[in-house]
Amino acid sequence: MSTLAHTMMTAARSADSGLASPGELDRYPYAEASVADRVGPPAWEGADPELGRVGRRAAGNRGRGLHGQLVQQLGQMIVSGDLGADRPLVPEEIGQRFEVSRTVVRESLRVLEAKGLVSARPNVGTRVRPVSDWNLLDPDIIEWRAFGPQRDDQRRELSELRWTIEPLAARLAAGHGREDVQQRLADMVEIMGHAMGQGDALTFSRADMEFHALLIQIAGNRMLEHLSGIVSAALQVSGGPVTGCDRASDASLAHHGRIVEALAAGDGGAAEAAMRQLLTVHPEVERVVPAPREH
Repeated sequence: MSTLAHTMMTAARSADSGLASPGELDRYPYAEASVADRVGPPAWEGADPELGRVGRRAAGNRGRGLHGQLVQQLGQMIVSGDLGADRPLVPEEIGQRFEVSRTVVRESLRVLEAKGLVSARPNVGTRVRPVSDWNLLDPDIIEWRAFGPQRDDQRRELSELRWTIEPLAARLAAGHGREDVQQRLADMVEIMGHAMGQGDALTFSRADMEFHALLIQIAGNRMLEHLSGIVSAALQVSGGPVTGCDRASDASLAHHGRIVEALAAGDGGAAEAAMRQLLTVHPEVERVVPAPREH
């Protein structure tokens, strides 16, 4: 095993030693109630009543502070539909419900406003915005949709987006890749191979994400490069119908290796074809949805 592979695998285990083991991954507690059942004043029954107190404990909630926890909680409730479009959000009520200060509420609402989830206007207050106004490419919103009632649509849309972005990126990368970056891609394939042999899904996933992000970054297209974070988010929340790179397998590893070989040979067509094979959907495979991304 190379020094890089050993270091990455060790770091992954160390950094995530507190995470749940496979099969025990936490999921968001989304309600599946219909929109008709959600009319009326804001209902906080689905929210975490211990948010404020939990956030004050040393361990915190998965490393998030009060601000991050409140953004997460409100974002989930908006995206799931528990707080529907045009629903007023009263800062005082939020502060009392979650036992957080007005400053925490104000800053959290600003973050949600930047994501297009809420709007704040004088004499109107803060209200939830319709889906058409959301920044659907925001990694947090990708995550919240993937773990909510819209999970199937989100996974399908992410898969379609990857099919549009990544084969093109692979073709372009064949003409722009530097030797040091190509070596890094080869290192990621090596790490994935060692991780698969040891049953280390976490390290495999991290190496896989870095592989795809690097590939997009060396395509020589800045607009594509801007989308690398979306692909990373897609890899972290993918489920339902899966692609070849969403699970550790000999076939997945071989396709990654063929991409590296095609890049080294400067063969854009072969790199694109290998990427399309890697992204082939296998609807018969069922996956356990992974835990939400850490902030």
